[in-house]
Amino acid sequence: MYDFEYVSKKEAAPAKNELIEIINKVQDILRNKDVSFQFQFIGSSSRNMITCDRQSNIGYDFDVNLDVFYDDDRYDPGKIKHIMMDAFNSVVLRYGYGYCEDSTRVFTIKKIDHWRSRIMQSCDFAIVNNYTDKAGTVLQQYIRFNKEQRSYVWVDQTKGYYTKPKEDWLKKHGYWDEVLERYLYKKNNNEGLVKKSRALYAEAINEIYMKHRA
Repeated sequence: MYDFEYVSKKEAAPAKNELIEIINKVQDILRNKDVSFQFQFIGSSSRNMITCDRQSNIGYDFDVNLDVFYDDDRYDPGKIKHIMMDAFNSVVLRYGYGYCEDSTRVFTIKKIDHWRSRIMQSCDFAIVNNYTDKAGTVLQQYIRFNKEQRSYVWVDQTKGYYTKPKEDWLKKHGYWDEVLERYLYKKNNNEGLVKKSRALYAEAINEIYMKHRA
């Protein structure tokens, strides 16, 4: 049993604005390497549903997509990811974040309160490429790190949990507060944090939708 609660937009704003400032500085640095990118906050921060268990040693986190543009002939996926991590590493320390941590789908920066041994906040960055296929469908790739082979490749994103039509219906009919309540309940009863937040969110949407549409 956990004690997650929602973080207000006002409380999260300074951390989010600081991340935007960091990202803007990285964009300036990468122009010298003929690399550019656009960024988009996704996940809980884009829905104003950031949660935090203030009794734990883990703060709240953000998720950002970095839609990158560069010369494919000059940089392979591994090179571009390390170029971007190096650029972030040259900026983040002055804001109290540690160096980038590489993982399968993203790289992560964390601001740690070493005195209290807790993570104040963190941010996962995914390097993505949005493109349109021959049928006119907008798709997305991301750079995937294979830890065993120590290799990097572009792979297609899965469609994930497509809940927007149900989200729209629930908001239109005034059931969104129930979604917020159900999602928080699921977060607090996610023993061992086995399920990802996006899975819990999709479950909450589907359960409240079925309750009122049945």
